[in-house]
Amino acid sequence: MDFKVTKKDKYTLIEVLVDKLDTNISPSLKSELVLISGNGENNIILDLSKCRYCDSSGLSAILVANRLCKNTNGTFVLTGLQTAVERLITISQLDTVLKITFTVNQAVDLILKAEAEKEKAD
Repeated sequence: MDFKVTKKDKYTLIEVLVDKLDTNISPSLKSELVLISGNGENNIILDLSKCRYCDSSGLSAILVANRLCKNTNGTFVLTGLQTAVERLITISQLDTVLKITFTVNQAVDLILKAEAEKEKAD
């Protein structure tokens, strides 16, 4: 298994378990993201703490997750970026588009805060 999906009350956590987010796993990750979103999940945390490399197909999967969450008024958070992956995200200027945290706990806090604000607005 290349990644692990854990459904929680307010979000779904996806942990990439391999050190490369590339063409070998990106297609199955994208499929999983579409399934998760199709099941009504709109808050997704993608944990890349085990991932030391990401290519354009990996970036594409990250952007798919971000778009799916946005389209359903949810929150997508990227967490646990290793140096090379963080550099790629910065070079691609995606750090200005994506919500990024250092830890899963910070990502959870971000989502719970966003959910609380939505509930207040309703």
